[in-house]
Amino acid sequence: MFQDFYAGGISGANVMSFYDRGINCGMVDLVEAHKWFNLAALSGDIRGTAARADLAQDMDAREIAEAQRRARTFMRERPRSL
Repeated sequence: MFQDFYAGGISGANVMSFYDRGINCGMVDLVEAHKWFNLAALSGDIRGTAARADLAQDMDAREIAEAQRRARTFMRERPRSL
């Protein structure tokens, strides 16, 4: 669902906020939020870069690695989305 928003032009930072705050998905998912901030940062969104760093302070190394894996997978599957 959120991938469609991202492909439609909503920034990764905005999509991430859905996961960071539990909006529309019913729960806070820091791994998914970090993935979207990472995608936003990779596309040049300064807010995404700052938010990713802030969020990472509340995550362990395993969670960050999983978020990075998800971002790489997303980029491989939808490279034109960024």
